[in-house]
Amino acid sequence: MSARAAVTHIDWSKLASLGLKKDTQAALTSFRKRYDELKRNVDALKEQKTDIDFAHYRSVLKNKSVVEQAEKAFSGFSPVKYNLAAQLKVIDAFEVKAVEKAKSTAAQLDAEVADLKETLSNIETARPIEDLTVDDVIKAKPEIPAVVEDMIKKGNWTVPGYNEKFGNLSVL
Repeated sequence: MSARAAVTHIDWSKLASLGLKKDTQAALTSFRKRYDELKRNVDALKEQKTDIDFAHYRSVLKNKSVVEQAEKAFSGFSPVKYNLAAQLKVIDAFEVKAVEKAKSTAAQLDAEVADLKETLSNIETARPIEDLTVDDVIKAKPEIPAVVEDMIKKGNWTVPGYNEKFGNLSVL
């Protein structure tokens, strides 16, 4: 979509139905109000009378040379025309980059959602802790037997931090 086409028509209802965040929706609403106000101002200015009756000013003013100078300046005035092609190219390039970034972000989010759904599925289908056996724990964490054997060889019969977390359950 070119920048000119975007300027000629904005589908506000489609923008509102995109499910945007609240701050983005508020910014769009503010922008729309400003746009509507400026459009009303431009339309009102277009309806105003723009021709100047220099004959009336010649009849009213004593200094005719001022009216002649003003008429000469007015008739010789032509607004500066700006070449917008460069700005439109920049806008179009920015739009292409923004669309690419949005697509890559959407793909990344889709991958994250799929991963989270898989994790949720694993959590929902997991067996309760009461049903786990030592073999299940060793299968899930194969490094545990080596750590336990090392602790036994060193004569370390307690797990560091266990008493701080769960308290000492010995009756002695």
